[in-house]
Amino acid sequence: MFKAAVFDIGRTLVDYKKPMNWSEHYRPAFEQIAEKYHYHFSEAHYQNARDVLIKYNTRINPRDHEVSSAQIFTEILRGMDIDLKDMERVKESFYTYFRQDCSLFPDVELTLKMLSEKGIKLATLSDVAYGMDNTYALADIASVIRYIDYPFTSNDTGYRKSCTEGLKILCRKMDMNISDIVFAGDEEKDMVCAQNAGAYGVLINREDAPKNYGQAWTIHTLTELLSLFDAA
Repeated sequence: MFKAAVFDIGRTLVDYKKPMNWSEHYRPAFEQIAEKYHYHFSEAHYQNARDVLIKYNTRINPRDHEVSSAQIFTEILRGMDIDLKDMERVKESFYTYFRQDCSLFPDVELTLKMLSEKGIKLATLSDVAYGMDNTYALADIASVIRYIDYPFTSNDTGYRKSCTEGLKILCRKMDMNISDIVFAGDEEKDMVCAQNAGAYGVLINREDAPKNYGQAWTIHTLTELLSLFDAA
């Protein structure tokens, strides 16, 4: 009997309008920052920001370990001649640019509420983009976070998927066997993580095209997940 459900956040619980790879939006994001705070960036400044962000773009350069926003933005700001005291406002503007128009999928709240009422432990395990602080990463699930016992991101574990270490750390926090856990996500790395760790991997595929990432089960709406816990 499964005792816990762990969820990825982006495109599992939250719908984001921006593409998964943000590289085409680096410059517009920093142009917005320049306009808001009256910075004057040269082409070299914009190129520096791009170079740093590409280095930490896990769609291009995958990594197992998480990197802090402070490390990433220290490199960006120094290369753009911005005082480090401005870091928080630059980070806030950058992350907000990419979080515009995001919203919970309509099946999320009911699913989490019903699982919580069954006594199922709930958690998130989501990779953050460019070290995005939990202040921003978890804000997108603020309306349902009361149902989540362990709202974790890669900031909390120090590891990124498909590395299994983050899921194992979360499992220990919940004091459960990994085989007791259902891990729901929308990407191949989620399913590889689940499979390699020994969790039950559920792929949520909200698109028409079939996807085979080694998942134990495929669902098309989050409410379908409830059937795994019907006897709980």
